[in-house]
Amino acid sequence: MAANETALEDDDEIRDRDYVGSFARGLEVIKVFNRHTPRRTLSEVAEASGMTRATVRRFLLTLVREGYAETDGKYFNLKPKILEIGFSALSSMNIWDIAQPIMNALSANVQESSFAAVLDGDSVIYVARATSNRIVNVGISIGSRSPAHCVSTGRVLLAALPDAEFHQYLEKAKLQKFTPNTVTSKVKLRELVEETRLRGWSIVDQELEISLRSISVPIRDRDGKVVAALNVCCPADRVTPQDISTRILASMLEASKDITRALQA
Repeated sequence: MAANETALEDDDEIRDRDYVGSFARGLEVIKVFNRHTPRRTLSEVAEASGMTRATVRRFLLTLVREGYAETDGKYFNLKPKILEIGFSALSSMNIWDIAQPIMNALSANVQESSFAAVLDGDSVIYVARATSNRIVNVGISIGSRSPAHCVSTGRVLLAALPDAEFHQYLEKAKLQKFTPNTVTSKVKLRELVEETRLRGWSIVDQELEISLRSISVPIRDRDGKVVAALNVCCPADRVTPQDISTRILASMLEASKDITRALQA
């Protein structure tokens, strides 16, 4: 094994001298673009990232030059090439090769789209999906993000955090209101996350988008650690809250157990 590889394994934490601050700030610039704000001005990116306009301008123009973003002179947006970065990571996660057929069966059974998501800061990232044979399916793409506070995947994943990490999340979180149903009180969010932790699943009713209901359960690895959230999204006019909490929940809990059993094989 090369000496530099050994050094990486021996270090419990990355030393300050090995930390590239400019690279980290560049990643923060990328993360301010999401499905709700796919286009932003220079000033908006600077405000969202907490950096100066001059710093953000250099990062954005670098992304444009490398083909990861584009601009019309006022607004910037990411280009599909940016997905290459995420897909490189996702393709190395063998768990999704195992989970995909189980998710396919789940979607066929409940006749709704299913997704898997992981927590990344104050957002969730969707890393796998399966669709039903219905004409209308919920259109969440792999690699897209949603704010953790107002989606059921987020509440399941926040519930799995150690208390200190969840407290840190709450301290820093900006709970944006997307619909009249969105929970923006940190006290209320804490209660809902605690409730999720106790019962082992979460239902969110039209907090991110009106007419969209969702339910999520944890996906655990062979050691019992929560590694992702399994999710089913449903149009509100097609599925009632009672149907979600009975028929769909039962199928999801079984699918989650199947994934865990498959990981142990």
